[in-house]
Amino acid sequence: MSRLARQPYLPALLNASGLGEDDRFHPSTVNLRSKNLSLSFLQMFATPQAVAAGLRQAGYATDPVLVQIIWLATKMEKPVLIEGPPGTGKTYLAQAFAAAAKTELIRLQCFEGISEKQAIGSFDEALQRLFLETQAEMADRQWEKLRLKLHTLDFFTRGPLLQALLEPRPVVLLIDELDKVDQKFEALLLEILSDWQITVPKLGTVKARTIPFVVMTSNQERRLGDPLRRRSLYQRIEHPDVKKEAEILDIRTTEAPLELKAQAVGLAQALRGYNLVKPPSIDEIVQFVRALQLLGKSEIRPEDRDVLLPFLAKTEEDVKRLLLRDGFSSLVATAHEYRDQALAVMAGASVMAIEASA
Repeated sequence: MSRLARQPYLPALLNASGLGEDDRFHPSTVNLRSKNLSLSFLQMFATPQAVAAGLRQAGYATDPVLVQIIWLATKMEKPVLIEGPPGTGKTYLAQAFAAAAKTELIRLQCFEGISEKQAIGSFDEALQRLFLETQAEMADRQWEKLRLKLHTLDFFTRGPLLQALLEPRPVVLLIDELDKVDQKFEALLLEILSDWQITVPKLGTVKARTIPFVVMTSNQERRLGDPLRRRSLYQRIEHPDVKKEAEILDIRTTEAPLELKAQAVGLAQALRGYNLVKPPSIDEIVQFVRALQLLGKSEIRPEDRDVLLPFLAKTEEDVKRLLLRDGFSSLVATAHEYRDQALAVMAGASVMAIEASA
């Protein structure tokens, strides 16, 4: 059943005779904040070490600084703004945190021209008309109460932002690629991120039932405004170095041979230094290793170029470069230069894991 289907529309229609019985339905303020309804993120992650362990278990290789920033964000109920090049794991951070917290991820995918209606929601006019039809035979119609009732959450189709505030237990709200929107839409977020509430014409001010953990990502196509930055904890994420990428692949491709993963780390580093139009993302390298496993490959060889290119080159220009006589072969050779360093990182992690379980 869809989320929209779970909204309390039918009770509103069936209980028509009870219009105005409870002032919580008044559109000026809707306060659904519940106490002790579920564990807060701070209770789930009481220490930075708990955050690190949860993220690692969810497949995210982090670092001490980012762990402390995330923990502080949960403690202070602050959103986190993550900037960096595409493909550096910004979105996956939100997904991993939701998995670690065993909660739902609600995603607002930003794009040029996104509207308030798409982000927050809107009144369902068809449902409002249906409700009015059910009142047609009432002899003593209370028009003012009826008007107020029509402009409540019962008749409001919730967008991602409102959904995140009204969930009965804390969720992760991912506002992805925020740099694609304009300053007007940015301003729409300020009330939410400052006061954990949304004001909607006719509906009124809706206060959060629970406080979501908010992750905002930006690829820096446009500089985000200072008001949004002031309300956030900021962190920049770059493409990983050999050590970090070795750790990532070791966590997310546990069944792959160490030699293969180490060579893939080297190839990723070589590709990102090759001035490609679109360098491979972390996730693309993970999928690349899984494809090699499915093909039964134990190493990356130049003669497998044509089969492997769809995982590594995603533009016509990049394909042409890698199809040059020595293009892919030179990258494989460069990958071997990084392999030993990656192997050392993975071997050390394996020893630590064995010692920890002993």
